[in-house]
Amino acid sequence: MTIHRLELLDFRIYREAAVDFGPGLTVILGENGQGKTSLLEAVSWATGLGSFRGAADETLIRTGAESAVIRAEATGRDGRRQLVEAELPRAGRNRVKLNRQPLRRRSDLIGAVPATVFTPEDLDLVKGGPASRRRWLDSAAASLQPSHAVHCNDLERIVKQRNALLRSAGGRLDTDAAFTLDVWDAKLAETGTALRSTREALLEEVEPRLCAAYEAVAAESTRISARYAASWQADLASALAQSRTIDLRRGVSTVGPHRDEISLQIGGAAARTHGSQGEQRSLVLAMRLAVDSLIRQGGGAQPVLLLDDVFSELDYRRAQALREALPEGQTLLTTATWAPPGAAPDRVLEVTSGTVLEKQP
Repeated sequence: MTIHRLELLDFRIYREAAVDFGPGLTVILGENGQGKTSLLEAVSWATGLGSFRGAADETLIRTGAESAVIRAEATGRDGRRQLVEAELPRAGRNRVKLNRQPLRRRSDLIGAVPATVFTPEDLDLVKGGPASRRRWLDSAAASLQPSHAVHCNDLERIVKQRNALLRSAGGRLDTDAAFTLDVWDAKLAETGTALRSTREALLEEVEPRLCAAYEAVAAESTRISARYAASWQADLASALAQSRTIDLRRGVSTVGPHRDEISLQIGGAAARTHGSQGEQRSLVLAMRLAVDSLIRQGGGAQPVLLLDDVFSELDYRRAQALREALPEGQTLLTTATWAPPGAAPDRVLEVTSGTVLEKQP
């Protein structure tokens, strides 16, 4: 997979920009706040992942502008040219096209041009709450099977509607509300069971790759485990029925795949609470590499690697180990200093106040 050209209009601090990337490593230099990360963010959006900084679409629009435009030319999974065009307005719905054909939503882009993102904020995958780990697993599943993104959207809608009904009930259900809740329970049970099954199967495939990637990045052999911890036993329909009284009292859905956890351990101890900073960083990098490896094998594709200032957070040994562990293909790397030791970039771009200039590698 290759991103050949990126064009931006009123995106973040960019009034207008056109950037060409190399087929291998492109290094994007720039001080903090100059716009280098925004280039990767736009690429991430164009691949269907959205903002890897978790930013809402309206915040991507340049101050004073009414909309932002992203246009990306790429070679996709099937080896054919792909043209992604998106307009993000302040008012109204986004307008997204793939090869001139309108799409209903950004997530429909997933799979056309696969990408793997590495950022310093990834540490939250280990240190943060379960939601970040669920998003990591769901993103991986969607990259392998784009329909998974639709199921995740369905789950979000169902839980939102069910929670709204629980809150409006005020702890008590009349006949109509009870019937409506039964309907949402049936939908949640069906969608939730399918999501859990997909997640568990994927995590089982990821775990051995996670162990191998951790050993490569950390340069040491350590037992790594990743286990799926569901919020319910037996079948979800029964669990929802049993939790109804509690759900009504709290006004939220307390069981379902939106409450599940992915338990990570390093050497038999919980990575979140017992891992050192270095171990946690190595595990985060291994999580990204493991999924990237699975996508390459499962889809026959080489995802574009987006590395946002990752090497500055690593000591020399881990930086060198990560560079050696990176798979072949296109890599877009941002840094405030220079490329990591031993890197040989095809292209070097320097970003200053939203202006991109090419430098000699």
